[in-house]
Amino acid sequence: MNIGTYHIETPIALAPMAGITDKPFRRLCRAYGAGWAVGEMLTSDPSLRHTKKSQYRSDFSAENGIIAVQILGNDPAVMAEAARYNIAQGAQVIDINMGCPAKKVCNVAAGSALMQNEKLVARILEAVVGASTVPVTLKTRLGWADEHKNLPAIAKIAEESGIAALAVHGRTRTQMYKGEAEYGLIAEVKSRLHIPVWVNGDITSPQKAAAVQAQTGADGVMIGRGAQGQPWLFRDIKHYLAHKTLPPPLSLAECSRTILAHLQAMHTFYGSADGLRIARKHLGWYLSPMPEGEAVRRAINQINDAAEQYDAVAAYLDKLPQYTDQWASSYR
Repeated sequence: MNIGTYHIETPIALAPMAGITDKPFRRLCRAYGAGWAVGEMLTSDPSLRHTKKSQYRSDFSAENGIIAVQILGNDPAVMAEAARYNIAQGAQVIDINMGCPAKKVCNVAAGSALMQNEKLVARILEAVVGASTVPVTLKTRLGWADEHKNLPAIAKIAEESGIAALAVHGRTRTQMYKGEAEYGLIAEVKSRLHIPVWVNGDITSPQKAAAVQAQTGADGVMIGRGAQGQPWLFRDIKHYLAHKTLPPPLSLAECSRTILAHLQAMHTFYGSADGLRIARKHLGWYLSPMPEGEAVRRAINQINDAAEQYDAVAAYLDKLPQYTDQWASSYR
C-alpha cells in the first residue's frame, strides 16, 4: 500500500483516538506489527498550540515510524495554516479529522459534522492539500445520519482534491459507536476510487480483519478500540492475513512484560502525576478480562503514587500464573 511516496509494507493501522493513541501507545502498537499509526487529533486553533494537552499530543520526537499528524477544524484557511505549521514541526503526513463524533467537536462544526456541508469539505480539502508539501489523508464516516450516508460524495471530493488516502469508519455520526459497523458502502466507494482506502470499525480479531478486508476490497485495515488492552492484536492480524491461521499465543510472561513496559513509558512520557492518571484506563483494559482483574483494577485506581501503582500492577502480574497460563482473548 502506498500513501504518496510512502510504502506501507504492513497495511494494518492504528486508528487515531484522542486520549489513547499517544506516543507510548503508538510505539507499542508499531512494535507489535502496526504498519501505520496516526497521532491524536490536534486542534487547528493556533491559540491552543501551547497547552499542556497539545504539547503532549504534538510530541513526535524519536517516533518509530512515519509521523502522521491529524488536524481538526472547520475553517479552510486556519486548517491550511495548521498543516503548514505541523509540517514545519516535522509532520510527514497530514490527516484531516472528519470522523470524530464527539459532541464538543461536532458542536463547533468540526469532525464528522463537516459531512453535512460538502461545499465546505471541498474548500477545506483543497486548502490543506494546496498548503502541504507532504501527503494529506482523510478520516471520515459513512455520513452524518443514517438517512444521509453521503460517503460516496465525500470520497469523490477527496479524490478530486488530491487526498492521498481515505480511512472510513463504518458508522454514521448519529450512531456514535453503537450498533455494528457496516461495510457495504465502503466496498462500493472503494470500487470507484483510485486512491488507497482503509476500512475501520469493529475490527477486533484477526478473523474479522480478514473478512472485512475481503468484503470491502480495502487496501488496509485500521484498528481502533480493538487494540485497547491487546496491542498484540496487530501481531496476530499480520500473521492471520499472511497464513490464514493464528500464531501461537504470547506467553503470559511476555504480555506481563509488555504491560509493565507500557506503564513505565507512560510515567516517563507524562511525568508521575499525569502518567499515573492516564495509565488507569489502559490498565483497566489490560486487567479487567483477567482473573480477579476487575477487583485489582478498582484497587489500583485508588493509588495516587506512580511507583506504588507500578508495584501493585507488578505484584498482580507475578501472581497471575496461579490462576491462568495465558492472556485472555476473545478470538482464540
